Amino acid sequence: MERRISRVVKIGGFDHVDGLCVGGNFPVVVQTMWKDRLSFFDLEGQAGERLIARISGLKAMGCGLLRFAVPDLNAADVLGHLAGMVSLPLVADIHFDYKIALRCLDYPIAKIRINPGNIGSRERVEKVLSKAAGRGIPLRIGVNAGSLPQDLRRSVENAELSRAEALVAAAERELALFSEFHFSPVLVSMKASSIADTIKANRLFASRFDIPLHIGVTEAGPLIAGVVRNAVAVHTLLTEGIGATLRVSLSDTVENEIIAGREILGALADTTGEEKTRKGVVIISCPRCGRNGFDTHGFTDRWRDYLYSLDKNITVAIMGCAVNGPEEARHADLGITGAGEKVLIFRRGKVIRTIDAALSDALFREELEKL
Repeated sequence: MERRISRVVKIGGFDHVDGLCVGGNFPVVVQTMWKDRLSFFDLEGQAGERLIARISGLKAMGCGLLRFAVPDLNAADVLGHLAGMVSLPLVADIHFDYKIALRCLDYPIAKIRINPGNIGSRERVEKVLSKAAGRGIPLRIGVNAGSLPQDLRRSVENAELSRAEALVAAAERELALFSEFHFSPVLVSMKASSIADTIKANRLFASRFDIPLHIGVTEAGPLIAGVVRNAVAVHTLLTEGIGATLRVSLSDTVENEIIAGREILGALADTTGEEKTRKGVVIISCPRCGRNGFDTHGFTDRWRDYLYSLDKNITVAIMGCAVNGPEEARHADLGITGAGEKVLIFRRGKVIRTIDAALSDALFREELEKL
């Protein structure tokens, strides 16, 4: 794979926030977006502890950036305080009011995302750029098909421009302003709910600019539909070397967005012959059938998030019966399956323990810790 080499943009890396670089030859970063609105009550006491623990869990699972919608100034203050409590770089998503972006820039927020279709006048954008430059905080120009500037929307409706061309045109307008004010730490995203429009827009932009691209299909749908649509679009672009960061947008949990993003990158490594570069736990599990002797679904649900958070480069197999268990997953570093009232734990196809089903979780953990 010949990767498109873009300029490098540094995100975060101030105070206690872990910084990262995107673009260039740096690894593609998986990100997600928080699903709920936060208040100061969510940052206090046990609620705050649970929130911080969940964000730490996302980081352990492979989340490199976590974005939050910031609809008003109070939300900006909440996010700003949260940014001072976690090490994962947080991103503020701003629409309509440039003053919200200015407030966010008072805090250790790692990146600002603005929408050129609704952020406001030239003077307002200049104020945001000036303050961001002074703070060393990058911006992402986030263009969505559903919020194009009115004139570009009319051009699409009149068939004067394709939707992909309009997405690129909207990004180019904003970049011209950024360039005029000599602001270079910038990323761009151009998203649509259409796979074809998303691919075409990013290809067109990538042929003209060296700016890092954040890629993904927006409003992609529920879990299965959203994963499929994003996988097709994102994998296609990544195989062409396009994409510095990605988000699998789902009507589902942030954890599932991160897992889906990781698996797309894993599939990319597999299909481009770079599987040895794949890092983290790989889970394989059978779909279950009438031979089922082990509850693969329940066991996978219990262990999935924990396994994805481990800093181990291993393959774990969760298989439904002794017929296909150790043999079909003999390449796995550790596996588990069932036979009657017993559960088998195996390593590299060799059964190492035969135990009662009630002990499966405890003894599986024991063997996992040995790896």
